[in-house]
Amino acid sequence: MYTVKVNDGKYEFKLSDETASGWDALEYKAGYFHILHNNRSYRAEVLETDKHLKQFTIKVNGQEFDIQVEDKYDQLIKQMGFASLASQKVNQVKAPMPGLVVDVLVEKGQEVQKGSSLLILGAMKMDNVIKSPSDGVIKSIPISKGDAVDKNQILIELE
Repeated sequence: MYTVKVNDGKYEFKLSDETASGWDALEYKAGYFHILHNNRSYRAEVLETDKHLKQFTIKVNGQEFDIQVEDKYDQLIKQMGFASLASQKVNQVKAPMPGLVVDVLVEKGQEVQKGSSLLILGAMKMDNVIKSPSDGVIKSIPISKGDAVDKNQILIELE
């Protein structure tokens, strides 16, 4: 069972394998689809995609729609009350493992978006890009390029 919310929840649809079976979609070019449903033809284009957040902007027959998709696991997380935990702002970025700071990609006062690259941490012969867990402004950077860091050491603070 999937829930599809269109235009910030203005429209909401519940889809199961049975309701999805009446659709026929063909991708004829990357991001462009021809869809048949109930003997009607639709042209669809995927304009924007954020697979991690399961958000899409599509254009169907010239009209744009913002879509949020929830699968059964998203719905279970909501039912258990864990969804509010995911939306809490993270103010500290900590080292996921011990390593060496290869490069710092941001500076104090810089505005960052969720998913922005903050620094590169070398660990176990690999360079790992550490990304911002949320939108914010860099409050402090208590580490420098070349520093050895321990697991859970604060790398960057956000405000």
